[in-house]
Amino acid sequence: MLRAYGVLREDVIRVGNRYRGFSQTAFPLERSCDMGSENDILIVYHSQSGNTERLSAAVEEGASRVRGVGVRRARAAQVTCQDLRDSRCLVICSPEYFGYMAGAIKDLFDRTYEEVRDEMVGRSYTVVISAGNDGTGALNGIERIIRGYKLRQVQEPIISRGELSRVMIEKCINLGQTLAAGVELGIY
Repeated sequence: MLRAYGVLREDVIRVGNRYRGFSQTAFPLERSCDMGSENDILIVYHSQSGNTERLSAAVEEGASRVRGVGVRRARAAQVTCQDLRDSRCLVICSPEYFGYMAGAIKDLFDRTYEEVRDEMVGRSYTVVISAGNDGTGALNGIERIIRGYKLRQVQEPIISRGELSRVMIEKCINLGQTLAAGVELGIY
């Protein structure tokens, strides 16, 4: 059924020259969206260099292509327990710092765990990592915490190693579109 949207995990969406150079202005900043529906995708990120922000914006771009699914992208420090409750699918985007997830992502987990963990059981998630090294330390840390929330991984993590490339941007667009199609169809 996902083929109806032209999205399969092996597909690569062509975006032409739209993201050439990956400038800060190539992607819109956070967009405000009502999070009142269970059919929303929440993209949580932290970024200092801008790479993780651009990856999260690419996920948002792809998810926004599917009508009828609310999408919100927010910095981890701004995300509340209510934001997590209102989302159906969570995309966690983190840089790898010193072999671990960003402190702001860890802070989000610390602030929300006790209050929402029982309400998050079975909800969908995936992870996007921007890494100068191999990214596995950040991914392992996030997945270890996610086990406590009992979320369900619905797509393989994306790890962008080194310089941000057009291929990684396209993978994130594809990921966002796949997630939104899955939410719309009730799969996620």
